Amino acid sequence: MYGTWGGYGGIYGGYGTPNAGRVKFDTKVKDAEVFIDGSYAGTVGQLKTITLKTGSYDIEVRSSGRRAFAQRIYVVGGKTVKLRPNL
Repeated sequence: MYGTWGGYGGIYGGYGTPNAGRVKFDTKVKDAEVFIDGSYAGTVGQLKTITLKTGSYDIEVRSSGRRAFAQRIYVVGGKTVKLRPNL
């Protein structure tokens, strides 16, 4: 895995990247922090929908004083995984 999220050569794929899918976050807690495979990716409000290369990912969404959301997902090229963290 690469060390930076969203950087060139990272695991984010661009919109035109073959074999890339999307992950969409649906929660009212916009300042919740998103971690992908243990690495901080940003807040729900910053990310909203992210594009990732096809593959498995451990997603965790955390917000201070709330129960954390954790789920293993599989991203498929051209598809969107919708996550609804109940924080």
